[in-house]
Amino acid sequence: MTRKPTFLPWFIIPATLTAVGLVIAMLAVMQFSVRAYIPGSLDVGGFTLANFNSLFKSIYADAFINTVMLSAKTAIFGLLMSYPLAYALVRTRTLWIKSAILIIAITPMFLGEVVRTYSWIIVLGNSGFLNSLLLALGVISTPIQFMFTRTGVVLALVHVTMPIMVLMLATALSHINPDYEKAASSLGAGPIRTLLTVTIPLSIPGIVASLTTAFAWTFSAFATPQLIGGGRVSTVATMVYQLGFSSMNFPFAAALSIAGLILTILLLMALKRMTRFLHAMGEH
Repeated sequence: MTRKPTFLPWFIIPATLTAVGLVIAMLAVMQFSVRAYIPGSLDVGGFTLANFNSLFKSIYADAFINTVMLSAKTAIFGLLMSYPLAYALVRTRTLWIKSAILIIAITPMFLGEVVRTYSWIIVLGNSGFLNSLLLALGVISTPIQFMFTRTGVVLALVHVTMPIMVLMLATALSHINPDYEKAASSLGAGPIRTLLTVTIPLSIPGIVASLTTAFAWTFSAFATPQLIGGGRVSTVATMVYQLGFSSMNFPFAAALSIAGLILTILLLMALKRMTRFLHAMGEH
């Protein structure tokens, strides 16, 4: 008869306390979202649903649409950048190449999001590295405005989400038997066709997981849109910050947070359904 490990409860307790804390915090946010805002006061009024009615105003609807578009672009471009790196990381047999790819992909994780964002300010500025390089190569004649634009925000967010995407994709690709690719090659399929018909379909779970993670991460991102966007790129997170800490309108900020959470859950559920559909198509 085997004895159950006695140390397991010590691992369960911190996780339980964290979960309880998150639930309590969410209940507090929900409670604030149905309270009336009292201008010029930190106190809140009585019960009201006016905060949720105000979400349909164009300024807040545009913030939701903008956040969804930024999240989708970041996830897609992040996938296009991360998949080749993850594939090379898994398939290459040369140790120094594998180590170099791993260092390039993972090193950004050791820096905080704010530090990485400030580094992108240096890169994307009108006199920054990217514009200086393009000017030196003769590609452009005048600097391109990357700062305070959606393009700049997406570039920085892709860099923020890429490390975790590479890891998730590499894990999925490592579980694919290389013999499947060899079999496709032996049947006359070229490298591109093998990639499109064998490797990518078998790595769909990892692709969906990385897309989901990048989308959710970007949807809740604050530092990067705030610093790179400079207040000109409005997202749900930056709007919540402005409402809470500039206007002190905590009830409406809470309602906006709840709406953002619900929208994220619905979009992730839709993505999950799409994944099941793709799996079903693959089986047929």
